[in-house]
Amino acid sequence: MGQAMIAAPTLRIPMIHHHADLGDVRLHYVTAGAGFPVVLLHGWPQTWYEWRHVMPELAQRYRVIAPDLRGLGDSSRPAEGYDKKTIGNDIWRLVHDHLGIDAFHLVGHDWGGPTAYAVAAAHPESVRTLTILDVTIPGDGSPNISQGGRRWHHAFHQTHDLPEALVAGREDIYFGWFYRNYGHHPNVIPEADIAEYLRTYRQIGALRAGFAYYRNIPRDIADNEAIAKDFKLPMPVLALGGNNAWGRRMEVVESLRRLATDVRGGIVEDCGHWMPEEQPDVLLGHLTAFFAEHDRA
Repeated sequence: MGQAMIAAPTLRIPMIHHHADLGDVRLHYVTAGAGFPVVLLHGWPQTWYEWRHVMPELAQRYRVIAPDLRGLGDSSRPAEGYDKKTIGNDIWRLVHDHLGIDAFHLVGHDWGGPTAYAVAAAHPESVRTLTILDVTIPGDGSPNISQGGRRWHHAFHQTHDLPEALVAGREDIYFGWFYRNYGHHPNVIPEADIAEYLRTYRQIGALRAGFAYYRNIPRDIADNEAIAKDFKLPMPVLALGGNNAWGRRMEVVESLRRLATDVRGGIVEDCGHWMPEEQPDVLLGHLTAFFAEHDRA
């Protein structure tokens, strides 16, 4: 395991960067703090860096682990394996097999949410709490994760080859539209932070890998329908949606209530889709109270 330590002023506390070679994929992940583990899973088009405002406070009490998911950020970009069961197994191998952790709080935003669901469904004894932020779970019994086509980019990203051809060299335009329109105002993600995301999404294979998350939606639906047929998540679940712009509002709670037995949550005000960056203090309040309720000596 290689590692290096940086102390960036915008992050406020030292972050330790690691790489774990899991065989078929090499995952980059960042850790901070000590205590009971908290695993944070990012979404698209972002990286571990979306948690930069949340990690310092959590690290005062917890051991925080924020990986770059398969194919994204500074992790490697295998040709296959972008269904969420496989990506969830990456996280399990990192946390359990590589780091030797048997129990942890788990948080997922955007595609990190369905990935977190896959981990929780496969290893319910290890996930002490599950938090899902502004995403629904494919195959939860609702009519359409794409909101009947309102989330137009889902179909676009599932089209083979065309998105890569149109977006390559124009990442700032395409990704910039999401960064500026999915929040409750256009500047919720500053330009310097957008530049950090673009640094990784301009790398070779990053567009293909990111779009593969969407191309696997039919498989994700089938996988989760099979799980949910005879099983509901037993651990406490916190589900939160943004109330503005492209935020999913109460859809998040409704989705998880179809899949779990103990669900709480609701809407975060003045927030679109980028919850950890738009309302980090509000999110921290929810997370720390939720974790504390279920922490054990």
